[in-house]
Amino acid sequence: MDQKLMRGKNAFSLDELRKDYPNHTEVAIKSALIRLSVKAKILSIHKGYYLIITPQYASRGILPPTLYMDGLMNYLERPYYMGLINAAVLHGSSHQAPQEYFVFTSFPVLRPTLKKGLKVNYISKKEIPLSLLDQRKTESGYLFISNPLLTAADLVQFEKKVGGLNRVASILQDLVESIKPDSITKSFVEYIHTSTLQRLGYLLETVIKEFVLADVLYDHMSGYSKRSRPVLLKASIPSKNLNADNRWNVVVNTEIQLEE
Repeated sequence: MDQKLMRGKNAFSLDELRKDYPNHTEVAIKSALIRLSVKAKILSIHKGYYLIITPQYASRGILPPTLYMDGLMNYLERPYYMGLINAAVLHGSSHQAPQEYFVFTSFPVLRPTLKKGLKVNYISKKEIPLSLLDQRKTESGYLFISNPLLTAADLVQFEKKVGGLNRVASILQDLVESIKPDSITKSFVEYIHTSTLQRLGYLLETVIKEFVLADVLYDHMSGYSKRSRPVLLKASIPSKNLNADNRWNVVVNTEIQLEE
């Protein structure tokens, strides 16, 4: 553990341990791991992968996912990025991050984990868009997070996971300060589902009053032939009225109120 920490590592795998101590038996290694776990010096965060609980985080008994997620995903050989509210906070949103984290990764699906009261939710996507990610330096290495624009789109698409459209709109109000018009590219428009782009554009224009970003997004959608059909603003609320009186073809079936 001391050697790992001296090299800036805050986690290790069982396979690493076997290579580092080839003369130790499997029973001896696992006995040592059990003793360290009982003393709360380490924590198994995934089968065969352990966190080293440094004195700084001893009271919590776990490290923040921002410090170990890159190492864990490298161990699992998966592309990933941290997103939704967690990414928004790292981009400067004033909204308080929840006591749960959202990590996007590839298939097959990873089950959520709950350790020491801290929950990590894994959301699987067919493709992880590397060109739409930012890399942040952390105490123990690096962390991939969605860039501000992808964060905005994910918040709209997965609004149920973060508390609904009112909260999403309020987070967007902070987040738009970090979104540059030239970040709206062909790759972004092609990657994001058309219905999500429609809802995002509607929120930017009508609720956030961010007209420049809204115009650029609309022009890109038009330029890349993103044909839109009427889409409900709140997909979970049934609506008999399918008339959309806005250029985004969004049926406004709920009122959006920004949180103070």
